[in-house]
Amino acid sequence: MNRPSDTHAPTGTAVILALAAVYVIWGSTYLAIKFALEGGFTPFWLGGIRFLIAGGVMFAALRLRGEPMPTRAQWKNAGTMGILLLVFGNGFVNYAEQSVSSGLAAVAVASAPIWIALFARMKGDRPTRLEWVGVMIGFIGVIWLNAGSSLRASPAGLIALLIAPLAWSYGSIWSRGRDLPSPFMTSAVQMLCAGVVMSIVATVRGEHLHAPTGHAIAAVAYLIVMGSLIGFSAYVWLLHHVRPALAGSYAYVNPVIAVVLGALLANERFSAKDLIPMAIIVLAVLAMTIGKATRGKSAPAKP
Repeated sequence: MNRPSDTHAPTGTAVILALAAVYVIWGSTYLAIKFALEGGFTPFWLGGIRFLIAGGVMFAALRLRGEPMPTRAQWKNAGTMGILLLVFGNGFVNYAEQSVSSGLAAVAVASAPIWIALFARMKGDRPTRLEWVGVMIGFIGVIWLNAGSSLRASPAGLIALLIAPLAWSYGSIWSRGRDLPSPFMTSAVQMLCAGVVMSIVATVRGEHLHAPTGHAIAAVAYLIVMGSLIGFSAYVWLLHHVRPALAGSYAYVNPVIAVVLGALLANERFSAKDLIPMAIIVLAVLAMTIGKATRGKSAPAKP
């Protein structure tokens, strides 16, 4: 079943704006998650509160605008995506950030485009040679960027970081061709379902919220508005409209944004030697973008 949004080709400006959202906004969410965890929130309550509020607001707004209620099958498909992308993907990153160094977290998340490309190939959507080149260059660039980091982690944190990108990547590819509502309604349903599941997980784990600091509350508000309502919706929209390798390229740019913001706002180390791997990462994204454009020109027109 085709989604309504699939019948219209996106404009170049729309794709650029969506990519900018997931590149810049999601790069900043690592610092926001750190502030929230340090300020009194626990990993799965952080995700549960964040996604229940963001998903509820978006769902109500869409319904008020006349967006149709998703069917039972669409709820099931979008809910499955929410569990894979948000509960396992985002929730496990929240959990890992309690004990995992920022360098290891960046390397783990940067593996997502590789898994996305592999899962896409298994589903019959073969990336172009240039896209594969971009995937590998980007991963090398992120490893270089974090070569000077202390790659320490607890065993549980390491396992969480191994599972998170796998679940996120598989969910991203699994969603393609499924019976889903519009991209924004899909985002709302995913966040609602993930928020419920993460709240249950937090309760079962016995997580207790402490009185959060003002900085932690501000960080959660930022995660709700910018990270979820804008950033996550932009990513789901990209999954509908661009090739998987390009949609997943955010994972290479996010560590660059995280390093810069960490230096500016959290007094984290940043030096001129970091500019070389950052340039390599930009080159990787450029290669994937050109590869996507080349594939689009060479693909036969659909009837």
